[in-house]
Amino acid sequence: MPIIWLFYEENGLTITDLFVIQAIYSVTIALIEIPSGYVADVLGRKNSMVIGTFFGFLGILTYSISYGFDGFLLAALCLGVGQSFISGSDTALMYDSLVELNRSDDFIKLEGRTISMGNLAEALAFVIGGFLAEISLRTPFYYQVGIALIGFGVALLLVEPKVHRIKDGRSKPWKNIKRIIHYAMIESKILRAYILYSSVFGAATLTMAWFVQPYFMSLNIEVVYFGLIGAGLNLAVAIPSFYAHEIERRINTKTLLILLLVLITTCYFTVAYTGNLWGILVLLVFYITRGVATPVLRDYMNRHIPSNMRATVMSIRSFIIRVLFASTSPIFGYMADLYSLQYALYLSGAVFLFFGLTVLIVLLRQENVRA
Repeated sequence: MPIIWLFYEENGLTITDLFVIQAIYSVTIALIEIPSGYVADVLGRKNSMVIGTFFGFLGILTYSISYGFDGFLLAALCLGVGQSFISGSDTALMYDSLVELNRSDDFIKLEGRTISMGNLAEALAFVIGGFLAEISLRTPFYYQVGIALIGFGVALLLVEPKVHRIKDGRSKPWKNIKRIIHYAMIESKILRAYILYSSVFGAATLTMAWFVQPYFMSLNIEVVYFGLIGAGLNLAVAIPSFYAHEIERRINTKTLLILLLVLITTCYFTVAYTGNLWGILVLLVFYITRGVATPVLRDYMNRHIPSNMRATVMSIRSFIIRVLFASTSPIFGYMADLYSLQYALYLSGAVFLFFGLTVLIVLLRQENVRA
């Protein structure tokens, strides 16, 4: 991640190419996301994680030996398949393991710590990756192949929790998938609202993640500092994630939902307006907000999801995130190439504010009904 855009550029790709590949990656995830979540609910979350980490290894291996758009696209497709089988399964495995241990109330605390540990590891990787890129922009990919292989090995060691299996799960898969989608997106209005709100946040943070490196380049920041700044941004996610359960406990649900949207969208507009090194401080605020939002919104969702459909419902959320990203990111990338990065950031902020505010109004009404 510290040098992915530079790697693309070195191999002749544009910002538009970057977002097109990431859009196709997202479409791949979207197409497989819900079926893979269902596979996890029927065949086991561990099995799904093993499949996902194996395809992740193949994707990174393909990146490391590719030199152009076609090779990078193939790598992205493998990574998309891998991510589809991981997303939803990881959260479901953790939540149901805690249910089995009668510790479901600890989910947000442990999910926050998991995210925190992941971002601390990513912060270290950003620093190391930045220095490895001084050897060549391809060198970090060689190291990542080994790390991805370790991830596959760890997945083999996971322990499957005991959960309520879907009745006729193997014999009537599509019927059951439609039933779960109907429950999540039509029957349970409060769950639908949380899924959509969390999806807007997911798409907003994903889009900003791919704007960060072109933004650094627009500020003429030297490549060696990309990793160091990226590490700082990941630390900005790690620390609030670790204490997300305390933040959730101290701030009223409705107030927190509003505050998260205000901060995320304001950061988009402020980064676009600033256009100098002060923008990095604004990005710091953005990543701090992301560190709180991810575990909190996942916890809010999980409170309304039955155990036997948890992975599938979490995959519905990921599906919507990817559809949003795939349908908007090529436009944002095109606007950045055609007009300016600043214009694309303003447009992104406006789009996510519109979607977020629309869903937030519905969500607050559902919270009032539930209260």
